[in-house]
Amino acid sequence: MKLLNIFTLEIKKSKFIAYYFEVYTKDEVISIINDLKKEHKKARHIPYAYKIDNDIKKIDDKEPAGTSGMPILNIIEKNNLNHTLIAVVRYFGGIKLGAGGLIRAYGNAAKEVIKK
Repeated sequence: MKLLNIFTLEIKKSKFIAYYFEVYTKDEVISIINDLKKEHKKARHIPYAYKIDNDIKKIDDKEPAGTSGMPILNIIEKNNLNHTLIAVVRYFGGIKLGAGGLIRAYGNAAKEVIKK
């Protein structure tokens, strides 16, 4: 496992911190997510998506269904990435973004973090 990049985006006082990892096993993914949860104890949500060959998964982590894991996975697939985990830590800023706002925020965070 290797951390490739970190990108931070702020929208209406909510902070989105995207992490881009190179991963080869599901155990690495679980370990990274657990580490992020320990590091960001006050974060509201840590949705993520990964692709390791044919093992593809997306997790919304209590955000409304389809508003976080899916936009992240879309970026992974659009860019033909493999052995990739993108997790986005969200600190809620007190202003609701709505479904469209969340989809854009998570999608943009994922899109920016893979730029080298």
